Amino acid sequence: MGRFQARLFSGTLGCLLVVAPPLPDLARSQAPAIELRYPYGPDSFRQEGAPQGTVTTHIWNESKIFPGTIRRYYVYVPQQYDAARPAALMVFQDGHAYLDEHGDFRVPIVFDNLIHKGELPVTIGVFVDPGHKQAELPPEPGWRPEPANRSFEYDTLSGDYADFLLTEVLPEVRKEYEITDDPDGHAIGGISSGGICAFTVAWQRPDQFRKVLSHVGSFTNIRGGDAYPGMIRNQDKRPSRAFLQDGENDLDNRHGNWPLGNQQMFAALKFRDYDVQFVYGQGAHNGNHGGAILPDSLRWLWRGYAIPD
Repeated sequence: MGRFQARLFSGTLGCLLVVAPPLPDLARSQAPAIELRYPYGPDSFRQEGAPQGTVTTHIWNESKIFPGTIRRYYVYVPQQYDAARPAALMVFQDGHAYLDEHGDFRVPIVFDNLIHKGELPVTIGVFVDPGHKQAELPPEPGWRPEPANRSFEYDTLSGDYADFLLTEVLPEVRKEYEITDDPDGHAIGGISSGGICAFTVAWQRPDQFRKVLSHVGSFTNIRGGDAYPGMIRNQDKRPSRAFLQDGENDLDNRHGNWPLGNQQMFAALKFRDYDVQFVYGQGAHNGNHGGAILPDSLRWLWRGYAIPD
C-alpha cells in the first residue's frame, strides 16, 4: 500500500456506499457499480487567505489536425503569475470536469491552495474539452451531448493529439502568457480516455511533457491502448514521471479490464525504473477517488521542481 493510499483509507471509515454511474463514453458497456465515496481534505475547499486565480473561456474551431471540430478550452492563471517569470504548465483533458469547483476535482481551488503554500509552482492550467463535430457548441459544457470526436482524439495511439496541443491550442495561450520551455515544467492529466491520452502525449513528445497524471485511465483495447505495457517494457525509456489512480470497481467489459490494465501499466513502468506512483482503491469509473487524492497527487508529481530562472 502506497503512502497516499494509506493516508486516504485512514479517513474513509464513515463513508457511504452509493451507486456511481460510469463516465458517459462507456456507460453502455457496464452497469453502475456500488462503491465507497472518498472524503475530500482541506486543500479541496476554499481557504481563507489563499489568493484566487482567474479562469477564462475560449473557443477553438480552426483545427487543421482535427478538421470539422469545435470545442471550448479554458485557461487558469494564478494570482501570483508574473510575466517576468515564466510559469509552469499543466494541461487537462475533459477540461470542464476538472474545472468544476463543486465537482470531483476542483482544480482551481486545489491550485490556489497549493500555490499559496508553495507546494506547487506558479502554474498556468489549460483545460481542453474534446471536439464536437457540429457547427455550434452546446449551450453549456458537459457530457450531453457527448463530444463526438472524444474517443478518436483521446484513445488513438498517435502523435496527433500532442501536435494539436503543441501547434494549435498552446500557441494561443502563449500569446497571452509566459510559460517555461522546460519540459520538466510541463504536466498533463486526464480521466478515463483522457488519462490514456495524457500518457500518449508524454510518450510521443517527452521533449515537451515529462509529468503525467492519469485517473481511471483507459489502458484497454478501445483503440489499441492495451499495447502500452509491452511497449513500455521494450521501447526506449522516456524521461517521464507518472501518477496512476484506479479502483477495484472500475470497468470490466468488451474493451478489457480497467483495474488489470492499470496494474499492468504500473508493473511495466516499475520494471523499467520509471518514477511512478500507483494508488489503487475501491472506486468505480469516476473521478471521486482521484479528486480526493488530487492535492497529494500534485505534490508528488511536482516534488523537487523549481522553475528555472
